[in-house]
Amino acid sequence: MSRIGIDVGGTNTDAVLVDSGKVVAAIKTATTEDVLSGVRTALADLLAAAGDAPAARAIETVVIGTTHFTNAVVERRGLQKVAALRIGLPANAGLPPFIDWPADLAAVVHGRIDMVAGGHEYDGRPLVPLDRGAIRAAARRIADAGIAAVAITSVFSPLTAENEAEAADILREEAPGIGITLSSELGRIGLLERENVALLNAGLQALARKTTAAFVDALRQSGITAPLYLTQNDGTIMHASLAERYPVYCFASGPTNSMRGAAFLSGLDDGIVVDVGGTTSDIGYLKGGFPREANAAVEIGGVRTLFRMPDLLSLGLGGGTEISADGLAIGPRSVGYRLLQKAISCGGDTLTATDIAVAAGRITLGDRDRLAALTPGFVEAVSRRMGEMICDGVDRMKTDAADVPLLAVGGGSFLIPDAVAGASEVVRVPHHAVANAVGAAIAQVSGEVDQIFTGMGRAEAIDRAEAEAARRAVEAGADAETLATIEVEDIPLSYLPGDARRVRVRMIGDIASTGPSAAR
Repeated sequence: MSRIGIDVGGTNTDAVLVDSGKVVAAIKTATTEDVLSGVRTALADLLAAAGDAPAARAIETVVIGTTHFTNAVVERRGLQKVAALRIGLPANAGLPPFIDWPADLAAVVHGRIDMVAGGHEYDGRPLVPLDRGAIRAAARRIADAGIAAVAITSVFSPLTAENEAEAADILREEAPGIGITLSSELGRIGLLERENVALLNAGLQALARKTTAAFVDALRQSGITAPLYLTQNDGTIMHASLAERYPVYCFASGPTNSMRGAAFLSGLDDGIVVDVGGTTSDIGYLKGGFPREANAAVEIGGVRTLFRMPDLLSLGLGGGTEISADGLAIGPRSVGYRLLQKAISCGGDTLTATDIAVAAGRITLGDRDRLAALTPGFVEAVSRRMGEMICDGVDRMKTDAADVPLLAVGGGSFLIPDAVAGASEVVRVPHHAVANAVGAAIAQVSGEVDQIFTGMGRAEAIDRAEAEAARRAVEAGADAETLATIEVEDIPLSYLPGDARRVRVRMIGDIASTGPSAAR
């Protein structure tokens, strides 16, 4: 099966052509300010690099990992106004939606807030009757305000989502065509964190539609009619049409692509992965070939969330990281995609981590003679400090004292020392500079359920969770015949009645051979 994998980073856009598990062609280009034109350039360069290879004429799937949605939140751009509809009065009125958001981000996304009576208790009993009249009135106000997206959050909706579903039906009646996000489809127990995820998702949906449409246009202009998939936070993929509904699932796809690519290229399923890019170093832990998932709340653009996200540590160290003249300050500023213009070794005026590596003889780039003013002692001291940053990060991500393999990937992986404390070995895989694109190209489709079940035994709860996970995987573009369960976790909840338990099931499968094409 011939696939193209593309990963759009802050500094570089990487692309690979993979056929039958082998990398046929790989390229790395500078990310452009207009990310989409960069994708078009990457596709053109990749097809040129592939030449007359048969795989280039039989592309079946294109998978893209992008930082577009993360950047939109961090940079406060491209987001739309969102109406927050919370179902839970008379409780929780003291902490309204957006209460814990940074003021500048709230100013961009905050459309209006409506809070109505309803919701459930922790044991599934109704808190108070659902106020359908108030929801209908709120829907009319939202429509009159011209707001095109709404996030619906009900108290304890992961336990029972019936109030959110009914509110969504009313909104569709009163405001046809409005974009609706239900918190129960995204988050976990924890009202504010789950609501925050829903609000971010609703605010990104218009951008997601615009972005996927532009990607499809880029494929069409390149003569490619294969279906388009986007990578997710957990190292798997979903069809572009589903990514338009759930863009928050694409937030941390870059680092997870690298981790999956590292596992594939090295043949190792467990270990530490250090992905050094142009701006940051992302450190994660591989378990069974997939990124370890975060169990705690994760902040995105200053917003506290709790949903499916990888357990990552990001350091301000990359190939473009700026180094002070005395060598004491390393980052966090980076020249990013302007490395070839700004680095001293390339004729620029900014001392970067790449310059230090060139001076140390770790890589060949530009003109080493331009770095003659750097003394050997200075170069050695800065190199040691950068290595210590990596070692400290690895130590923070480990869960026990045992040494584990360290997989070094990314275009800036030359910054990783050959020996790292706590690592049994440093593995430098082939195609390490484009491991992120490889991870995108070889990714499978997944479906996940994280839900509380009551009134049934353990076996039935797991069976129901597996059935729902399978449905979601097929909806995301998986072939039902290839689905396999890779993770099952159930936790009895003694504080809830009715033999309650939280069940988490994850299934993966290969991409279905038939599906919507890029020329939608």
